[in-house]
Amino acid sequence: MGKLKAIEYKRFEDIKHIRADGSEYWLARELASVLDYTEWRNFLKVIDKAVTACETSGHDVNCDFVDVNKIVEAGAASKSVKDYELSRYACYLIVQNGDPRKEIIALGQTYIAIQTYRQEIADKFNSLDEDSRRLVVRGDIKQWNRMLAEAARDAGVITSKEFAIFQNAGYMGLYGGLAVDDIHKRKGLSVKDKILDFMGSTELIANLFRISQTEEKLKRDAINNAVDATSVHHTVGREVRSAIKRAGGTMPEDLATPGKSISQIEKQHLAKLKRKTKKKTLMLDE
Repeated sequence: MGKLKAIEYKRFEDIKHIRADGSEYWLARELASVLDYTEWRNFLKVIDKAVTACETSGHDVNCDFVDVNKIVEAGAASKSVKDYELSRYACYLIVQNGDPRKEIIALGQTYIAIQTYRQEIADKFNSLDEDSRRLVVRGDIKQWNRMLAEAARDAGVITSKEFAIFQNAGYMGLYGGLAVDDIHKRKGLSVKDKILDFMGSTELIANLFRISQTEEKLKRDAINNAVDATSVHHTVGREVRSAIKRAGGTMPEDLATPGKSISQIEKQHLAKLKRKTKKKTLMLDE
């Protein structure tokens, strides 16, 4: 599981590019490297299959696979090479049509499928059912938690012990003094269960606000030591709690614990997406 998480964030999201208008894309040559394709000509074969699948599914190929050329150094000279700007859906199709014998492809098929689903439903959040809302917000929290960890490290939270204290402080601020272990027990979770995976969308949103605002404040205030960083996290958590109280909301520790975990929801949606994709795309055995 740890290896999958490393692949999720370090190897896929870290090669994502953002255009001036806020839209995202991946460069095919960078994706080829991530997917362990050393020969461009072999990767082009996978792209061709993905393009065919894209056409079959009714998507606009020119929007998902944008032809671009870039200049690369070749000794003392330089030359123009072909590349593609890929949408998230294009990445999904490429991974689905990649060599399943590659471990990164097998893991990537799961990751890209889930991320594609999140992207598709993010724009219609208000009309989603509760499980789908949880899935969307939990995905955002994973990315913000990673950013918070980086901001905390830059602010002086270095050791594992310091980070545990830092994380605990945020929860204690938001949950009225309850520490991570207290919340864990209150929800009736087993040792292996993750608290965030057993929160409803309202509770997840409160935690997302705590995380994002702490990350921003650590950077804005140029915090440079673990003690102050921990204090900031606690203060932000407490302020989010106060905002909930002023709005007449339910305190996070009093919100109901869902019966299904996020991982169970992901598996259900992944199975549904695979059934849908199987009808529309050309796979390797075809």
